[in-house]
Amino acid sequence: MKFRSFAAASVALTFLIAAPLHAAEKKKTSAKAAPAAKGAPATTEQKPAPSKPAEVAEIKDPVAVVEGTEIKKAELDNTLGEILAQQGKSLSDVPPEQKPEIYRMLLDEVIVQKLVAKRAAEMKVSDEEVAATFAKFKAQFPSEEELKAQIEKEGQTIESLQQGIRTSLQAQHWVDEQIKGKLEVPEKDAEAFFKENPERFKMPERVRASHILIRVPEEAKPEEVVEKQKAAAAVLARVKKGEEFEKVAAEISDDPSAKENKGDLNFFRKDQMVPEFADAAFKLKKGELGAEPVRSEFGYHVIKVTDRKPPEDIPLEQAKPQVVAFLEQQKREAAMQDLAKELRDKADVKINLP
Repeated sequence: MKFRSFAAASVALTFLIAAPLHAAEKKKTSAKAAPAAKGAPATTEQKPAPSKPAEVAEIKDPVAVVEGTEIKKAELDNTLGEILAQQGKSLSDVPPEQKPEIYRMLLDEVIVQKLVAKRAAEMKVSDEEVAATFAKFKAQFPSEEELKAQIEKEGQTIESLQQGIRTSLQAQHWVDEQIKGKLEVPEKDAEAFFKENPERFKMPERVRASHILIRVPEEAKPEEVVEKQKAAAAVLARVKKGEEFEKVAAEISDDPSAKENKGDLNFFRKDQMVPEFADAAFKLKKGELGAEPVRSEFGYHVIKVTDRKPPEDIPLEQAKPQVVAFLEQQKREAAMQDLAKELRDKADVKINLP
């Protein structure tokens, strides 16, 4: 839950962590599952004793000193723990022989963060900007209690989180100042990208559908599932008898947005919905009501398709804003990499990792 100016870890770092864990699990499973060939004699051959793992050099504090500021191993462990938690793993899952390389990759990023934070310390950030950013973060949680529980779980307070937001915004503003003027995308570049990548600008078939959701809790018992299915069937029967779909959706649906949109989900591609719902919706014709409720991970859906659009090519004028945004993002990433390298090259940094 820390706010950083640079990403928490690169794809390479994530792969480096995941690969040895996956390989170890696969090896263990293969050895356990492989049966002896039928009729093969039992072997009495002495297996060689497993070799001891190579000794791993001890990592001592501080792992680095950046312009006089020490970086401790605990800081790397905390950051690495956050990354592993996103994969459902912990520090104990990382093979010891992999840790030095992982720490070094992680340390490179932390060093750049320290250098940016130092140079950004004088950037002005208003209380209103901090409050607006905090409000967006807070909106990700169903309640104030769950927000506080998550913050406490990570050893933080509301105040420390808000200070982290301020520091992150300072870093963001400072970086924006450094790369200003480097993100311009000439029109000819946007047009060239459009012409060279025609497959990116094909809009697949879309349908517009409405639904009435009868939610089924994840932990629902079989008898409760049956009751929910009966409730969905009763809703479908009401619509089939002539009641307005929109009226029933606003009255019955467990979809939180149903009161406002009356069940209308607007146009969507097949890959934008859960498979069970998408498969059912795309089989229906315009104006057709599903013959029976469809079960998905959310519950039972009564579905009605209200419109369809065939596949089409997106014209340049329509695609241009997305093309420009994509190319700007590429330029931003390249400019930030150049900035990070420039900071490292000029800074007084001493690394003590083995």
